[in-house]
Parts: sequence; C-alpha cells; structure tokens
Amino acid sequence: MTSTPIGERVLAPDLARGFALLLVALAHTASIFLGNTPGVDQTPEGLERPYFVVLFVLVHACALPLFGMMLGYGMVQFADRQEALGQPWPRTRGILLRRHAWLLVFGAVDGVLFFSGDVLGAYGVIGMVFTLLLLKRGKGFYRIPVLYLGFGVCYLAVLMYLVLTGSSGSAPVPSVEGTSSLAPTLGDAVRERLVEWPMSTAVLLSSILFVWVGAWAAKKRVLEEPNRKLLLFSLFGGFGVAIAGALPMGLFAGDYAGFDEETAGLVKLMYEGAGLFGAIGYISLFGLIGMAVGGKRRGVVVTAISALGQRTLSAFLFQSVAWLILAPPFMLGLSGSTFVAAACGLGVWLLTVVVAYVMHCRAYRGPAEILVRKLAYRSGGRWFW
Repeated sequence: MTSTPIGERVLAPDLARGFALLLVALAHTASIFLGNTPGVDQTPEGLERPYFVVLFVLVHACALPLFGMMLGYGMVQFADRQEALGQPWPRTRGILLRRHAWLLVFGAVDGVLFFSGDVLGAYGVIGMVFTLLLLKRGKGFYRIPVLYLGFGVCYLAVLMYLVLTGSSGSAPVPSVEGTSSLAPTLGDAVRERLVEWPMSTAVLLSSILFVWVGAWAAKKRVLEEPNRKLLLFSLFGGFGVAIAGALPMGLFAGDYAGFDEETAGLVKLMYEGAGLFGAIGYISLFGLIGMAVGGKRRGVVVTAISALGQRTLSAFLFQSVAWLILAPPFMLGLSGSTFVAAACGLGVWLLTVVVAYVMHCRAYRGPAEILVRKLAYRSGGRWFW
C-alpha cells in the first residue's frame, strides 16, 4: 500500500487540520494554564473579557468537532484511495485497525504522562469502531449524519428558547477543576491523570458523531470536488448557527451576562451543541480557500500550514510535551494568566508551523507519522489483527 504523494494531496483538508491544531492549542492552554475545563477565569478583567467571548464562540466549542470531522474525512479518503489502487478491503481494514489501535496506545501514554485531556485515545477507539461497523456501510447509513445535523438545529432552537426565558443571576461559569494541572509535583500529576484520562476518554467517545459527519462530507467529496454555492451556504449557515448558539456562553464567560444556576447549565449545553456547526463553517472556509488557490503557486503561509496538517500527530504530541514544560508549578510554572496561556498556545503552534515547513522542504513526513505508518503497515506478523 502507498500513501498519497504530496503533490496529489487535496489542499483544503490539510489546511483545515493545520488550523485545527491552533484551535486545539488555544483551547488546551486555557484549560491547563487556568486549571479548569473548558478553561475560563471566573473574574475576567480588561481585555480578558472580550477575549473570552471570542475564545468560547470560535475556539472552545469548535476545536474538538473540527478535529473529529477531519478524522472521519481522512478515513474515507484513505479507504477510497486504496480501493482505487485495487487493494482488497480486508487488507485496508487491517491497516486502519492497526493504525487506530496504535493511536490508542499513543493516547494512553500522552494522557497519563503529559495531558489528561488527550483526544488521541478516544479517536483511536472511535477509529476502530468506525472501521468495523460504519466505514463500508451503504448510503443509508451516511444519511444519518444529515438527520443528526437537522436534529442539532432543533435542539439548539429549544435550548435558545429556554435560555431566553430563563433567569439572570450570579452563578459561576460551569467548569470542572483540572486537578492534574494544579498538582504540585510530577508524581502527583501522573497519579491524577491515571484517573482523569480514562474518564476524559470515555466522555470523548461521543465524538463519533463528529467523525460520522466528516465521513459523510468525504463521501460527498465536498473538498475534492468543491461547489462554491454549497460551501458559501455551509460557511454562513455553519458560523451563523455556531455564533447564535455559543454567544450566550461567550458573554457569560466574559462577564457581560449573568445567569442563575439552572440557566447557566442550559447555556453550556447550547454552546457545546453549537460547536459542530462552527466546525462545518471552518471546513467550508478552507474549502473556499482551496478553490481560490487551486493550481496556483502556493505561498509560504499556505504551504506551511498545510505541511503542518500533514504532520498532525507529531504536532499534537509536541504540544502536550510543551504544555508539561511550560505550565506546571514543578516546571516553568507559567500557569495562572489568561494571556500567558494564549501566548504560549499561539507561540507553540507557530513553532510547529515553522518546523513542519522545514520538514516539508526536506521531504520528511514527521517522526510520529513515520512510526505509526511502520506499525500500521507491518505485514511480517499479525499485530493486533
């Protein structure tokens, strides 16, 4: 089996993956540096207030769905390419199963040693389940994500009504304390993560719905054969629903609005449900960028971000190591400040963009990608399957 040559890759998915890593970095640093999930300061001041509005509307809610959709999109791309090359489905299935089994292993190491909010473990499980049960299903199964999106709009409309008819108050922004982020020693942090990571992974398994939507989009080849009108509709429709659903939570986090405890819970549910539509907006945006660039000579910025998107696993793992060095009190101890968290997130992402561009220029895939490829494509023994 062969992977897609760099020159034949569709630009938009790689751009989306590279940009998704920025959203992940900003979301994770807010959580780790501020010691809670989703990552909020309960008493924001000055410029922190508008920053939290933007963070909750365009970052926190969208990062996970965007990452999940691109996982599903990539799985369909891979399976379709192998089928076009004449590879039998059992062999392709084995590659995908081994790849995602090793992703689970990588996630367990990352989640316990570095960051309990790791998503790789959950995506490893989801990838195996999706490969076995859904990937090769007929068209009927791929209509379900469309129904899910319709249900999502109705769900958000009901929540919006309940929030608008709810009561104001002084309840805190709903968040969960990140015990491992606040641990005084590395040993204490690891012990906390041994409990936190499995729980976080179990919760993240619901992301299979995001993966399913991404797989449906890949089946429709929305980025390989883009339709400008459809992408524009998805761009404005997706961001429109996302902003409407997440804005109350953003205003809440920025201390522009207050709610009682019951309404605060509904606001959080509405913001979480709106994230998928924001992810659809982002994917549509990069689909339009891909159309605009087309066969033109790509600039350094576009090339560098797409190169990062081709090395997502290496970059994600590097981020986790960076957070362990930068945030905890037993390391550099930079946690506690909203804008220090944001600066670290942006700075680490920019560093990975530069490194990915250098790797691209030297035709080097990335260490984690090379390792997973060797493990997944190994045919000399029956590993896992």
